[in-house]
Parts: sequence; C-alpha cells; structure tokens
Amino acid sequence: MQFYYTQKRESHSYAQRSVTMGSRGMVASSQQLATLSGYKVLNKGGNAIDAAVAMVSTLSVVEPHSVGIGGDAFALIYLAEDDKLLGMNGSGRAPYRASLDWFRDRQIEVMPERGMLSVTVPGALQGWAQAVERYGNLTLSELLEDAIDYAENGFPITEVIAGEWKNAEDTLLSHENSSKTYLINGKAPHPGHIFRNKDLAHTYRKITATGISSFYEGDVCGAILEFTRRNGGLLSRKDFHDHQTTWVEPLSTDYRGYTVYELPPNGQGITALEMLNVLEGYDIGSLGHNDPEYLHLLIEAKKVAFNDRDCWVTDPEFEDVPVSRLISKDYAAQWRPEINPAKAMVPPLPSVSSKGSDTVYVTAVDQSGNAASFISSIYMAFGSGMVVDGTGVVLQNRGHSFSLDPAHPNRLEPHKRPRHTIIPGMVFKQGRFVMSFGVMGGDMQPQGHVQFLINLIDFKMNLQEAVDVPRIRHTQGLDVYLEDGIPDETALDLQKRGHRIIQAPEPVNQVGGGQAIYFDARRRLLLGASDRRKDGCAIGY
Repeated sequence: MQFYYTQKRESHSYAQRSVTMGSRGMVASSQQLATLSGYKVLNKGGNAIDAAVAMVSTLSVVEPHSVGIGGDAFALIYLAEDDKLLGMNGSGRAPYRASLDWFRDRQIEVMPERGMLSVTVPGALQGWAQAVERYGNLTLSELLEDAIDYAENGFPITEVIAGEWKNAEDTLLSHENSSKTYLINGKAPHPGHIFRNKDLAHTYRKITATGISSFYEGDVCGAILEFTRRNGGLLSRKDFHDHQTTWVEPLSTDYRGYTVYELPPNGQGITALEMLNVLEGYDIGSLGHNDPEYLHLLIEAKKVAFNDRDCWVTDPEFEDVPVSRLISKDYAAQWRPEINPAKAMVPPLPSVSSKGSDTVYVTAVDQSGNAASFISSIYMAFGSGMVVDGTGVVLQNRGHSFSLDPAHPNRLEPHKRPRHTIIPGMVFKQGRFVMSFGVMGGDMQPQGHVQFLINLIDFKMNLQEAVDVPRIRHTQGLDVYLEDGIPDETALDLQKRGHRIIQAPEPVNQVGGGQAIYFDARRRLLLGASDRRKDGCAIGY
C-alpha cells in the first residue's frame, strides 16, 4: 500500500493535502498550539508518552469545551524497547452515593444530561500522571508548562473551536460560574480573540507544586466537593480518594492481514472490532469508495455491532461482558446472512445514540519507536456545564451514559464506570507496530475507525486522504447522515434501500475528526495526518 502517494481521484468538496513526513519523530493533534507542545517536548528529550500528555494538557486550555482534568482519558501505549503494548483506562466512576434507589426516590427516570447529577469522578489527570510516571522521560510539571503559559497569558481562539464554543453558549449560560469563566459578556469568544483562563492556570500551578494529590485529596478536591455540596451533587471525598487508573490488556482482531487493537469495556472499542469482522466477509475493495453498495454494508454492520454494544458494554468489574464471543470471527459470520444487500435492516433493538461528544485525540511517535495513542474528553460540549468556582475546571457529564433500568447491564451502581465512547486505536502487522490512530465524536468513533481503516486497507488511499474524505454517520433507527461530498445519486440509492438520509448542513461537524501516524518500516519514515475538519496539524521532523 502507498500511504503517502497522492492518487488522482474524482473531485470532492475538500482540498486534498499532503501527508506530513518525518524521520525522527511525529506528533499530531486537533489544534496547532497543542501539536507544537508535543513537538517541543520531543525536542527536549521527552518520549511519545510525554509528548501526548503535553498535547492533551495544552488542549485542555485551548479547546476547553472538549477536554480537561474534570474528564476522563484512555490510551494505548507501545514501548518499542520491550516490544510491549499497554492499555490505560483512566475513566472515573459513579459516586458511592449514586444508586437506583436514590434516583427512584426522587422520581428521576432518566439520567440527567447536564448538571451535577451527571458528574462522575474525573479520571483524566491521574491517567496522565501515571502514564508519565511509569513510562515517560519528563515530569508532569514540565509537561504542563505550555498549558499554564497559554492559560495565564492567553492564546488566539481558532476557527473551528470558536464555532463549537458558540454552539455551547446555552450550556454555559445555565450556570453563573460557567458563564463567568468561559463566556465574555454572555457570548463565546470569536475567532482570533486572545482568551485567558487565570483560574485554570492557578489550578495547574497547584498541581505542579504539590502533585496530583492537590486534585484528588487537597485544595482543588476541597473546592470541587464544596461546589458539589452547594449544587446538589453526590461526589464525596471517598470517591476521589478511591479512584484508580486501571491498566488493561488491549483487544484485537485481524483485518486483511492487519491486527487492529482497541481497549476492552467499559469502552466501546469492541464495536469497531465487530464491525471489521462483519465487513471482512465482503470484497469491499471491489466496490467504489462511498458508493451505495459499500455504504449500505457499512451501515448494516454498524447496526449489528451497536446493538451488541448497547446490550452488553459496561464496567466489566460489575457485569460479565461476553467480549470473546462478540469479537469472534464465527459470531460475525452468523450475522452476515441477516444483512440484505437491497434492504435496510431495522435495528433488532432501539439504538441508544449519544447526542454528540466533544473529545480530543492526540498521537505521538518518538525516535526510539515508542508510540502513544491518547484520547481524552469531558463528554458533551463543556460536559456537565458546571465549572468549579475559582478553578477553571469543567466537570464531565459522563454519568449521563448510565441506564436507570435495573435490568440493564449498564445500570447505575455506586463506584461503577459507565459505558464509555472514547477509544484510541493502533495497528500492527506481523507483530510489528504500523500505526497509531483515532477518530473523535461520541458514537462516531467506532464508525470513524472502521471507515478510516477501510479507506487505507481496501481503497488504498494515502494517510491524509483516508482521514479527509467524506464520511457517513448512522445515528439511530434508519437515520444516516451523509457528509457533504457524497454524491446525490448515492443518497438516492440508499433511500431506495430504506435508509432515511440526512444531508442538511449541521452547525457542528457530525462526523468527528481524527489524527494518525504511520510508520513506514522499509524507509524508516514516519507519516502523519490531521483531519481537515479540525484546527490541528501534524508535525514531523
């Protein structure tokens, strides 16, 4: 496969860009200042893990609606010298006081989407810190330097981020401190505005001075708990004290000679693996890219995998999730006869579709061959909508993912992790590292992983093109969103097969964003790509 040769294709509604190249190191993120932070870290002796944490901490300042220390993080980390792949689950748990009875007694039938009752323990900071402490070369304090600088002295708001920020104005206006911290006279900052966040800078300075204990035990923790008490939340000191990052064994499937790795539940990574297993039974490469025959199969495979996700994926410490069965080749083969090539399948059970997710994905590969695939989020734009006074910390609303149905595996229980959407990816071939990649956007993430991989493997696109070409998103039921650039005749054909097509422009990107770094072992060359739909870039050197 040629991952960096720009092939001639039919014109689309996007400008084709070149793949980024480097021979010593590569970093990529969704905002250029964050990517620069990663580059600087590699140049001063940090490794890929250090660079990833530096990028995501900078993003918590420059893209605050998507990520922050009030949220969660997951990672796949490849250590070249040990030839070892590690999985990090830095997601937080429900408060000990959160129970079905508590919500039932208050006649709450559905988990709130925003506000303090949607908040789970923030796991991101401990995940970042453990990754650096165990596998990095630098200290967390060194890696927070850019984040502190931009929070204290300001940074220009980039265009895509400005649009997404504006779309979240109502969420921020719902709480006084949120509005005071992240709006200017009740409005989101415009592109080019120099924005400062002194409160967040102060919080990060505390962390650099006293370590993450300030967040999980000290002053910052105290501020969060006092804020929780005043706003009717359930978090307690014990919730923060007992939180632990979990190091897990990654899962994989083979797709046409490539081994694709994802993390196990409580994340939805198995959904991408199941989709790939179903689609492997079809000669995708013989079909046209984004032609109706291919997109129909993609949509139907997604319905199968997401039905299983919605039925089974939860915290495996509380429920036995049948992972081996769900990602087996035999199980995928049993589903293929149910897919009618001429007719859209009504999902076997109602699909639970998240309303969108604001997430950041970063990736880095260093000169030694270490790789980090790192994803972090506060879930929806500005999470719970609650910003803790004097800290700049936005609390996530990941608790909204729990079910209040006592019979559902993902039911709310004290100290339980909810089903999670954010998933990092990696690819190996014949046991050797090939690529680190990720796609952001809630339910879009497994769909994005699969479309990106098929673009590379089946349609032989170069790395940047595989990220940039128009994508689709199945939402729920028969509804399918087609991004601009997919031909009208394709939409008409899919409608004839029973799909309900949505093509109207949306105020916010519906198909996520992504980054990828590919290692060309024959040329000892790193190739990088960053999604045209975001404000970021890849830097190689």
